[in-house]
Amino acid sequence: MFRFPKPLKRWLILGHRWLGIGTGLFFATWVLSGLVMMYVPFPNLTEAARLAGLPTIAWERVRLGPDAALGFVQLPPDLSLGMRGDAPVYRATLDTGERRVVSAETGAVLGPLSGAEALALVRARGGTGPNPTVTTIHRDQWTVTARYDSLRPFHVVALDDPAGTERSVSQVTGAVALETTRFARGWNWLGSIPHWIYLTPLRARADLWRDVLLWISGIAVAGVLSGLVLGIWRLRLRRPYAAGVTPYRGMARWHHLFGIVGGVALLTFVTSGWLSMNPNRWFSGPSPTPAMRTAHAGQASLPGLDALRGLASPGVVEVRFIGLAGQVHAVATDAEGRRRVEPPVSPDSLRAAAARLLPAARLVAAETLTAYDVYWYPHHETRILPVVRVRFDDPAATSAYLDPETGEILMRLDRSGRLNRWLFSGPHRLDFAILTGHRPAWDLVLWTLNGLGAGVALTGIVLGWRRLRRSAPSR
Repeated sequence: MFRFPKPLKRWLILGHRWLGIGTGLFFATWVLSGLVMMYVPFPNLTEAARLAGLPTIAWERVRLGPDAALGFVQLPPDLSLGMRGDAPVYRATLDTGERRVVSAETGAVLGPLSGAEALALVRARGGTGPNPTVTTIHRDQWTVTARYDSLRPFHVVALDDPAGTERSVSQVTGAVALETTRFARGWNWLGSIPHWIYLTPLRARADLWRDVLLWISGIAVAGVLSGLVLGIWRLRLRRPYAAGVTPYRGMARWHHLFGIVGGVALLTFVTSGWLSMNPNRWFSGPSPTPAMRTAHAGQASLPGLDALRGLASPGVVEVRFIGLAGQVHAVATDAEGRRRVEPPVSPDSLRAAAARLLPAARLVAAETLTAYDVYWYPHHETRILPVVRVRFDDPAATSAYLDPETGEILMRLDRSGRLNRWLFSGPHRLDFAILTGHRPAWDLVLWTLNGLGAGVALTGIVLGWRRLRRSAPSR
């Protein structure tokens, strides 16, 4: 059997002991909060809930097309027609990231929404109790991330309903950006917040938060790895100790055995969690780059009022304008998510637009998927079918998934993104079809692995506390 040199053995034991003492509480928190996150996600306004709460467009008051109302020529990255209170408005996101709300009646640029207007807007959605209240905030625990920056500040309307619902209304756009309930807020203090160390003062500083998580999880990786090495080294199967396969007794014995059985799972969870923070920016994200969006849309001009006439039907709550290879398509959606696209997107126009995504590469494949694949799947989020998957011959082997009805880019992948799927989503969330497609198999496996990890962490905390008590100077 291999024998460690004594200095290495000593440093390995000391290193594992103090790394474990330093990170034991984090391990226990990560494991137990991860179980909560399996069932209660971080609060978010789903697309279905957003659409269900929108009023139908008052077409008789739409007197200006996007071209006349906005006063410029090119289609911006994001443009929609909807209602703000009882008046139709265009909401545009400009190339600079600025949000602009313009009246579809007069073309006037609208200012910030007042608290009274936010309360009236939320009341119009229904479900409020007798005494709803409004609080104005710039950032809170639920709107802490950068995705909300262009929408700040918010009027948070507490509905005074049995569920303790709160809706965050953007002062900038006059639209509901987030909805939370007492149940979701409460359970997230036991789930996502401790798991991600999502404390508002820290999370508001994105780079600092990322560095903190990288260091803590990186140190935790070293702690688990050293423990796994020590556990295997101290295990005897052929010539057992007097006490059995482990030389330890009491709590140390349980820690050793839990570590042997659950150590690999714990190492997998914590290492994949460290990788989720994208150390050294190794992985690209799934969102298309601005250059890809621009190339895909082409030089599309803003449509006029005539482009809306064919969409002016009862029940439509929103119209979005999408550029595709230089042509604008209007997507009218009702409260139940049913869509109508004018003019319809043809397969040829979609392929022509897709070929522009990477000007320096050649489109080598385009296929319609009617079933999910290993990268486009619905676990933890909603994913539509069918989709069009396109592939390019660039050095990064880029592929993209497109909505065949609207032409929108839903996701892009390159080699690093695919690698991230197998190094993070697979081992950390067990996003494997054999499990996610046969629940509760997924639940049972995750509960088992997390239970073993909890056993390692909790026994380690007890041992660490005892060590600290022994090391404390007596008075």
